[in-house]
Amino acid sequence: MRQIVIDELSVFERDNLESYLKRSLKPGPVEGIFWLELPDDLLGEAQQGHHQCAPFYLAVDLDQKRLCFELLVRSKTNLHCSCIAWASAGQRQFLLDFIDRMLAVEQIRA
Repeated sequence: MRQIVIDELSVFERDNLESYLKRSLKPGPVEGIFWLELPDDLLGEAQQGHHQCAPFYLAVDLDQKRLCFELLVRSKTNLHCSCIAWASAGQRQFLLDFIDRMLAVEQIRA
């Protein structure tokens, strides 16, 4: 899986990140999973014509010692469709901007 990982989190950092994610993102189906929804203007060719598969998001996985951001654009409604694709350059930048903002707000140095 292509992903961005922030690891070696202290208990304090992990708790701060969990609080930030709960305030900022939609919860996923399992504890520790969150959805970073992509804005419509960032949808790639694969997603633009698939309104029935929207919304599109990137998965965020928080466990005890690490925070993982997947780079696979997923559909909220469909697990197997051609609109599921690796994040484009613009989508990756959107994710990196989110990560930078989150780390700055929560003063995480991991």
